[in-house]
Amino acid sequence: MKTITKKQKALQTIQSGYQCLYEQLQASFNCSPDEEANDEKKTENVGDAAEMRKLAARATVGLPLSLSPLFSALAFRDTGSLVSSTTTRDMADSLLELLAPRLEKPQPNDATTSQYLNRLSTLSLDALQTTEPQSLAQSSHSTLLSLQALSNRSHRSFITSADHLSTLRSSVPQLTREAQQLRDAIPKLDEAAVKFSTKYSKITDNAALERRKKAMQLARNVDRLSDILELPSLLSTAVSAASANSGAGAASTTYSSALDLHAHIKRLQTLYPESPLIQDVASQAEDVMKQMTTNLIAGLRAQNLRLAAGMRTVGWLRRVAPDLESFQSQGAAGTGEGALGAIFLICRLAHLVSTLEALDPLRELADQETQRRVHGKDKSETWSDGQQTDRYLKRYIEIFREQSFAIVSLYKNIFSSEQSDSEPAVSGLRGAEARKAQSQSARSNDPLQRLPSALATFPMHLVQLLTDTMRAYLPNVRDRSSRESLLTQLLYCAASLGRLGGDFGMILTELDGEEDITYEWEDVMRKHRALAGRLEQLTSRVPVH
Repeated sequence: MKTITKKQKALQTIQSGYQCLYEQLQASFNCSPDEEANDEKKTENVGDAAEMRKLAARATVGLPLSLSPLFSALAFRDTGSLVSSTTTRDMADSLLELLAPRLEKPQPNDATTSQYLNRLSTLSLDALQTTEPQSLAQSSHSTLLSLQALSNRSHRSFITSADHLSTLRSSVPQLTREAQQLRDAIPKLDEAAVKFSTKYSKITDNAALERRKKAMQLARNVDRLSDILELPSLLSTAVSAASANSGAGAASTTYSSALDLHAHIKRLQTLYPESPLIQDVASQAEDVMKQMTTNLIAGLRAQNLRLAAGMRTVGWLRRVAPDLESFQSQGAAGTGEGALGAIFLICRLAHLVSTLEALDPLRELADQETQRRVHGKDKSETWSDGQQTDRYLKRYIEIFREQSFAIVSLYKNIFSSEQSDSEPAVSGLRGAEARKAQSQSARSNDPLQRLPSALATFPMHLVQLLTDTMRAYLPNVRDRSSRESLLTQLLYCAASLGRLGGDFGMILTELDGEEDITYEWEDVMRKHRALAGRLEQLTSRVPVH
C-alpha cells in the first residue's frame, strides 16, 4: 500500500510538471494552440538534434532546475531520438528529488523506486492523466482486498506475532543478562565438576561411593526385598485361613502352604545368616509358627476327633515343632512320640473333662441329694431319693466309656509301636541315630531310671477320675436294682478299656464306703462271668462251616 501511495504521489507530481511544461511552452512561443500544433509538426520534421535542444531549452526557461532534465528528456522522447542511461538515471533522481518534499519520510533510491520512476518517464501525458491513475487505483484496490482477506484469514497469527514482537524488547535484554550470568557461572561449574570428580573418584576408597552403591543395589533389589518382607504376612494369612477353614482338604492345603513358606524362610536364613533383615523376617515367621502350633494343639481338643484328622494334625505338629518330637520323654524312646504323645493325651483329656462338665446341671441335683443324705436322720429313705444321682452316674459312665476308649485307641493308632520299625528310615534326616546315642549315654550317666510313657500312666489317671466320682455319688443310690445297673455299666466300661490293656475292674472293689457296695460288686462280677461262660459254651457248640 505504501508503494502504491508513493506511485500515486509521483504521478500527481508528473502531471503537475506536464501542466507546468505546457504553460511554459505557450508563454515561450506566444502562440495559439493551432500554431503550437503546427510548430510541433514542424519540429517533428526537423532532423537536426541541435535545433530541438534549443527549442527545449527555450521551453524550460523558468522551470525549476530539478525538472529541466526531465522535460528535456520528455521533449526528445517523441522525436524518436535515443536517451542514454545516464539521462534516465538523472531523470529518476530528479523525480525523486521533486517527490521528496511531499513524502512523510525520506525514501531511499532503491531499485523499485528507480524502476517505477523510469517507467513514468516513458509514459505520455494522456497516459499519466488517465491510464496510470486508473491502474494505480485498481492496484491499490486489489492490494486492499488482498490485505483484508489476509487479515481475516491470519489475524490470530498477526496478533501472536505482535505479542511476541512486543515482548521481544524485554526478552532480548533478559536473554543477554542470563547469557552473562551463564558465562559467569561456567567457572563455578567447572570448579564444582573438578571437586565432584575428586571426591567421588574410584581410585581411593570412598564412603560416599559405598553408600551410593548400596543405595543402587537396594533400588535394583527392591522387588525381591518387598517379596521377602511380605513372607511373614503371607504366612500369617495362610495360618489364619487354615484355622478358619472347617474342611479338612482346605485346611490341609493352607497348612501345607504355610509349611512351605516357613521352609523357604528357613532356607533364606541359612543362606544369609548375617542379614538383619532375614533375621527379623525369620523371627516374625517363628512367632507365626508358634501361633500355628497353638492352633494345631487346640485342634487336638476338637470334638469327635477322627483318626485321619488326628494323624494329619500330629504330622503337621512334627513338621512345625520338631523339637517336640526330638524331646524324648522318659520311656517314650521306643515309640518315637517325644512330647507329642503326652500333648495328645492332655488335649483329649481336656476334651473329656469339658464334655463331663456339660453334666453340671445333673451333678448339682446329685449334690443336693448328697447333702440330704449326709444331714438326714432317717436311714430308711426310699430309692427315689437317689434318682437324680442315678441319672447323672449313668450319663457320666457312658461318656467316660466312649471317650476313654476313643482316646486310647487313637493314641495307639497314631503312636503305634510299628512306627519304631520305620523310625530309622523316616527320621534319619532328623538325626535319630545321634539322639539315640545321646540318650543312651545320658541313661548310663543318669542314676534314675526312665519314667514310663504317657500312655502307661494315663489309664490310671482316668480310673482315678472315675473312682472319685463313683465314691462320691454312688452311696446316694439306695435302690438295689439301680445300683446293680450302675455296677454292670461300670463292668462294661472296664471291659471296653480292657481290650486296650486298661482293665480296672478289680480296682472298683477298693471303693471306700459301706460294705454292701463291695458285696454287690462281687455279685455282679460272678453273674457277668457266668453269663460269659454260657455264651462261650453256646458259641463253641455252633458248627463252623
